[in-house]
Amino acid sequence: MNRHESRLAAVQGMYSWDLSGQKDAAAAISFDWLENGGDDDLTFARHLLGGSLENIEQIDSLVKSHLAPNWEFSRLNRVALAILRISIFSILYQKEIESPIIIDEALEIAKSLGVEDKCKFINGVLDKVSKETRQ
Repeated sequence: MNRHESRLAAVQGMYSWDLSGQKDAAAAISFDWLENGGDDDLTFARHLLGGSLENIEQIDSLVKSHLAPNWEFSRLNRVALAILRISIFSILYQKEIESPIIIDEALEIAKSLGVEDKCKFINGVLDKVSKETRQ
């Protein structure tokens, strides 16, 4: 497992958490479904997912602020939303990672998870959040 795979695992955990309806952060960050992964990589994935869940209201507020006026949050593709949540957490709280790297990783994950059609939207939201919060 590497950092990219850790990010992918965090996105998958976020997606699972979102769909489960249980809203149990502890279960989400256990990653007991992963078959392999080094301690550092699992720690990174847990940090991404746990931090995103701890700040979910702030993150969702940022996503909502970048939706078209006639678009409802509930209509967002859940995979794209999971990618946005993890990536926005990174933009806000992992200042040591440059925004272009976070955005590129998000787009690669979107492609690997079959939501290529959402790349333009994901890129636009993350670029705006980055410009607003990292100035």
